Amino acid sequence: MGRGGEATASAGAASEWDVIVVGAGVAGASLAYALGKEGRRVLLLERDLSEPVRIVGELLQPGGYLKLKELGLAHCVDDIDAQKVYGYAMYKDDGEALVGYPLEGKGDDVAGRSFHNGRFVMRLRSAAMARPEVDCRQATVKKLLASSGEEWREGETVAGVRVAVGDETTQDFFAPLTVVCDGYFSAFRKKLTPRSERVLDHPSTFVGIILDGDPNALLPRPGHGHVVLGDPSPVLFYPISSCEVRCLVDIPAHVDMPSVASGAMAEYVLTKIVPQVPEKLREPLRLPLKKGAV
Repeated sequence: MGRGGEATASAGAASEWDVIVVGAGVAGASLAYALGKEGRRVLLLERDLSEPVRIVGELLQPGGYLKLKELGLAHCVDDIDAQKVYGYAMYKDDGEALVGYPLEGKGDDVAGRSFHNGRFVMRLRSAAMARPEVDCRQATVKKLLASSGEEWREGETVAGVRVAVGDETTQDFFAPLTVVCDGYFSAFRKKLTPRSERVLDHPSTFVGIILDGDPNALLPRPGHGHVVLGDPSPVLFYPISSCEVRCLVDIPAHVDMPSVASGAMAEYVLTKIVPQVPEKLREPLRLPLKKGAV
């Protein structure tokens, strides 16, 4: 099928693509768009082209926005109810410190942007799909291939990919360059960079909560991300739309993960976290917790 459709067994040939991009998230979709704009023939492969639901990647720093402008993708933060962010309000105990972005002389449009990650990703994908040089297909990349058509091994050149489509039909695609952008939980990172693989001995987990209401009314410092340096770990607040504020509670590895289903997570946040956040945010944070919205 054409751009945005599923990969089919009849599509693709050894010389059809200049670049294969694996993953149509923020990096992959942006790269495909930029390469297409340069006239490269790009095959963009994504396991699931529906709107992703994530609680990270929701605050784009000003440098990221400037890069979007450079790539011609600044419009991707339009029409998604993105909110401008100008810096951070930091809290510890009873103290507050404001840290602004150095934006002087950069233009009125330059600021951070916070939003629903999925909405942003879909705008980037739409921009990539609109390029005639980019063919975006829904398919799961199962293997990286060597030029022989066999599975790639250390020391060989990656020449292409083997993908599976909805009915598990497989198809091989080849290009002079393959770029893997399949995210934090990459199936290929360990194979491609075994010596640089990051091992997290003490990982932590973010728990996401949405506070309903106008961010300008809910947040102590409108137009800012809020960082509470609490015990046992930081808590973040930032707007993700004109009627929602995201709260991220970090649960460090040494804390037994409370159960969401049993209500233990809500109780943990109510008793341990709420008393540490700025007073203005306490009741707005209690409300979704009492409804079980964690």
